[in-house]
Amino acid sequence: MAAPGVPATGPVLVAGLGNPGAEYEGTRHNVGFAVADVLAGRVGARFSSHRKSGADVAEGRLVGRKTYLVKPRGYMNLSGGPVANALRFFSVPVDDLVVVHDDLDLEFGVVRLKRGGGEGGHNGLRSISKSLGTKDYLRVRFGIGRPPGRQDPADYVLKRWSSAERRELDVSLELAADAVEALLTEGLEAAQNRVH
Repeated sequence: MAAPGVPATGPVLVAGLGNPGAEYEGTRHNVGFAVADVLAGRVGARFSSHRKSGADVAEGRLVGRKTYLVKPRGYMNLSGGPVANALRFFSVPVDDLVVVHDDLDLEFGVVRLKRGGGEGGHNGLRSISKSLGTKDYLRVRFGIGRPPGRQDPADYVLKRWSSAERRELDVSLELAADAVEALLTEGLEAAQNRVH
């Protein structure tokens, strides 16, 4: 484990969160999958089924580090098992886990980095924390904003992006992927200073 604020040099596992299946593609809750797809494109890797973890995995070198990109194949509230399995299988310590997820508490497209803390009602994070026995892992939070009016947040996160959001989405996904790379090259504190 690297000293606080100092980037590690060993392998890293980046887990993008979402729900499997065509009906969930392009929804706000699947933004973690979308960022993982951007990162896979950057390293020239394709996702393939990895039976031992229960996830789709793509491997490559991201900013010089061996990187396992993981998209759990179970539903969001079951993300923890596949993430924990992949960490064990690829021998990546929890300190080198980065989870990319949607966040209702941030405006659309805002990206924030943190380690640990609460799950903010996010079922994917809750499942990961339970499976790992710790909340102390790196997170890339992608803002999706609050639902309008009285819309139920559970319905809102499963809706597709608005036309206005879609116009900005590609740039925002690239910025989130940049934030992951900054975490890997600079460590948390320096990456926060750059991204925030």
